[in-house]
Amino acid sequence: MIAEQAERIAELERRLSADSSNSSRPPSSDAPWEKKPAKKRSSRGRSGRRPGKQPGASSSSLSLTDDPDETVVIEPDRCRKCETSLGDAAEVGRQRRQVVDVPAAPPPEVMEYQCVSKVCPCCATVTTPGWDEVASGDPRRDVLAAPGSPVRIGPETLARAALLTCGHFLPVGRSRQLLQALAGIDVSTGFLAGIRGRAARKLEKSFHAHVRALLTSAPVLHADETCGRAAGALSYVHVACTEYLTLMHVGGRTRDDIDAGGVLGTFTGVLVRDGYPGYDHLTQAVHAWCGAHLLRDLRSISDADPHGQLWALAMADTLVEAHHAARTARAEGADRLEPSVLARIRNHYLGALARGEDDNQGKHGPLATEARTLIGRFRRFEDMILRFTTDLSVPFTNNTAERAVRPVKIQQRTSGGAWRTLHGLADFTIVQSYLDTATKWGINKLHALQQLFTTGAWLPPALTPAE
Repeated sequence: MIAEQAERIAELERRLSADSSNSSRPPSSDAPWEKKPAKKRSSRGRSGRRPGKQPGASSSSLSLTDDPDETVVIEPDRCRKCETSLGDAAEVGRQRRQVVDVPAAPPPEVMEYQCVSKVCPCCATVTTPGWDEVASGDPRRDVLAAPGSPVRIGPETLARAALLTCGHFLPVGRSRQLLQALAGIDVSTGFLAGIRGRAARKLEKSFHAHVRALLTSAPVLHADETCGRAAGALSYVHVACTEYLTLMHVGGRTRDDIDAGGVLGTFTGVLVRDGYPGYDHLTQAVHAWCGAHLLRDLRSISDADPHGQLWALAMADTLVEAHHAARTARAEGADRLEPSVLARIRNHYLGALARGEDDNQGKHGPLATEARTLIGRFRRFEDMILRFTTDLSVPFTNNTAERAVRPVKIQQRTSGGAWRTLHGLADFTIVQSYLDTATKWGINKLHALQQLFTTGAWLPPALTPAE
């Protein structure tokens, strides 16, 4: 009886100590007052780099420009010693300082367009041009031609409004205040609430179809999912992405929902993923398991019983060693690890599993059961777990996908934790896919939105900039 109570207490303590470093919980769920120091949360060991700016990293310091917008010359009137006039004195030196600033918000620019109706002198027919007949190069053409009131907001304001609400996840009330303060224009919160849908309508056909076609031909793809509340129910945001492309969609967690994005169902490359079994039906793809998830699972076991579950630490060390070996080989331009290195990694891998089976033989309780389940997973999915060692194009973690879905949690924290409608969540994924892809290509979010509201969506030209 006492032994059972001790096991039960240990299990409850382990659950209470669970956080993003030793479980599948997202970092956003960690309480700030309980968060461990970074060195205690890291599972991959020290990188060897010192904190701060790294050698060779580009600098963001401002430099003097040779073409300033305005130059103010400060000359002395009199000698600071004898008070002699220096009006005709020779110049012996000059120092330069520059102040970089932005002008105060100007009043909004109002451009008036007038459609002139004319009567035919021959047949008396009155002809009135359409608003879309304005010059094709006019950036306000789309806004002008849209139905609505005679006064409408221009594309520059649309881009800035979308940047605040979509690019930086600000609530509409604060976005309104910032837009008024920084751009000098006052719009309604209703206008700002609808800006995401307006952007999504411009993106859902051209951008989504284009990126979907590129992703299906990628050699390595990352996939992940996260939950979000919309219309009072739980929905899921799915992402398929690469280092340069992001595509999200909304659905449930079934195989049909996963395939609804139009990418994973036909993908035949390497799919980097977590342990969610919803991806198991994608048999035409070669699967690779996220190493960061495995390290967290191992840490959960090791933290609960450091002396009785030594195998977990040994397996974690093996994965970290393999990760460092693959990263070093990749940096040196190699396309594969040496056979001797692969053999050593696999021997350590199998040795850790054998130690785990010995550690848990005859043991009972939740921890032993969980440990045996994890050991079975490492046995059954060895090829998936070690894929990053046999194919150096495959990364060790699925961080690319996890970073892509993180804005869902940021938006939830700034919008009361939910979306009012499922369409609103879908619009969020469309616009976020566009902005994340543009950012990956080094394109400023504001510039991407300016292009969207003037000439149309920016489209990535290829899978990677090198192509």
